[in-house]
Order: sequence, then structure tokens, then C-alpha cells
Amino acid sequence: MSSCRVRDIGETEFTRQLAGDGIGIRIGPFNAHIRMPVAGTGAILYRYYSAFPIVGDDEIYSFRVRVDPVRTFPRLHRRMVRFSVDGQVPHEDLPIEQAVAVLEWGINLVIALRSHAYLMLHTAVIERNGKVLLMPAAPGFGKTTLCAALAYRGWRLLSDEFGLVRPDGLDFVPIPRPMALKNESIGVIKRYLSEAFVGPSIPGTRKGTVAHVAPPMDSVESQNIKAPAAWVIFPRWVEGVSLELDELPRADGFMKLAMNAFNYELLGEAGFRTIRGIVDRADCYKLVYSDLDEAVDTLTELVDRNAAG
Repeated sequence: MSSCRVRDIGETEFTRQLAGDGIGIRIGPFNAHIRMPVAGTGAILYRYYSAFPIVGDDEIYSFRVRVDPVRTFPRLHRRMVRFSVDGQVPHEDLPIEQAVAVLEWGINLVIALRSHAYLMLHTAVIERNGKVLLMPAAPGFGKTTLCAALAYRGWRLLSDEFGLVRPDGLDFVPIPRPMALKNESIGVIKRYLSEAFVGPSIPGTRKGTVAHVAPPMDSVESQNIKAPAAWVIFPRWVEGVSLELDELPRADGFMKLAMNAFNYELLGEAGFRTIRGIVDRADCYKLVYSDLDEAVDTLTELVDRNAAG
């Protein structure tokens, strides 16, 4: 595999390859081939993926994805884009203004549909002091906002979306990718993380207005380093509330974690044993917060106190 990273070839060459025959990028455990001949997207994707390793043409790809501009009947007047993976089109065409979001959603979809060699948890995954903290949560609970803040405040990002762990295993596999913010959280993170690249806001999507935060470069450069989970925290942002961090019984943590698995039922007994193994070795908490600084400080103190002890 090539040791060259996207930043080594520069934005111009990256954009040329992306719009031409496509470019191979190593994203966590996956070799992804991406082709996207959509004007104006190369510069944005370069900022998101500059730290990722380039995959040579002699490598086997986990998937090949494309986002192509199209005009289809009866909306010949409207410019659209079509996402495809290995020649298959999994959903309807979407407005060309949403092209970057379409690519990111599409990659998530492919991982969710094809990665059953792993137990897949819907959770943010961040690491500090060699141990992982999982943050499973429903949409709108502030998971990605808190994850992005932690990732740029001394934690390592493994993922804001997927907790990947081999069945009957303990170590989580990193897949650091652009983190999707929605609506009000976009402004919150722009103000909180002036050092982070937040891409353009994309209004009118099925999820409202979305924008993506580039993953920290050091997290991408460490994407081959796995780590076991030591904490499972179920976060929820509530406007104006005082922070509460309450310990949960492990039985409750097991049930809530299983409910946040994409393929728990598919894996059957192996999925049960894996989640039980995680929860047996992790402390479980419920976090309610409104102030981002307070939440970051509280979680960092919790983890550092454990390391010191």
C-alpha cells in the first residue's frame, strides 16, 4: 500500500483525479475508490480527506462509489446528482447542491450494509489514555456536537457514527471521517472550534441544514490503532439544563447499547456476547448537558481520574 497521503499530491491533482478516473483512499479498515466529477466539490473534499492515505491501483477495494451529475425526466430543468456503489444505485437522485452530503451519506450507507464482519454500533467513539469512550445516542441528542468538541480538545476520534468491533472482540476499529453537524449545532461548533475546518452549510436536505467537520489530522494518522472501551455514556443535550452525569446499572447499559446496534439481531449470539463483553468491562453513565465546555471538562476529568487511579 502506498505511504502517500492526499495532502502529498496537493489540491489540484486530487481534484483532477477525483473528477477523472477517481482516487483510492484508505478510510479506517476500508479501501474506498471515489469518483466525483461535480464542479466545486474537489476543494471541499480535499480539506476533509487531506490526511488520509492514498490507495494504489494494485490494491483490492472494499467499495467503489461515484457521485455523478445527471438530468432526468421529468425534471430536465433541474441539476441532480446520482450516487452509485459498484454500479448499483441505492436511492433516488438528489439536488446537485447536496453533492458533498450525498457522498458522505452514501459512504455511511455502504458501511452499514456491508460491514457485518463487525458488530456495528450507532455511536460516537473517542479515545483518551488508550481507552475508548462510547457515546450512543439518537439523532438530535447532541452526540456529534460533543464528539467533535472532544476530538479537538485532547481526544482521538475513532468515529462519530460507527462503533466497529469484531464479534467476541473488545477493541474498536477506527474509522475517522468527516463529522456531520445539523442545524444549530453548525454555528455552535464554528464558534467553539475556530481551528477546525467546517465545510459549507448545505440547506434543504432531508436532515435540514448540514455541514461537516474535518476529522483531526492526528486522528486520521492513527487510524490503524485500535482500543478497548472503558466507558459507555448516553448523552443528551437539553437547553438550559444543569449538567447531570449519573451512573447506570450495567443491565440498563446493555439494553440501551443493544438498541443502538445496526446488526445486533443479524449477528445473533455473537452480537449478544460482544455487547455483554463491552458492558462487563465498561462503566455506564447517562449524561444530560447544555454547556459544551462543562460537558468536555466533565468527561475529560472522569477519564483522567480513572487513568491516575
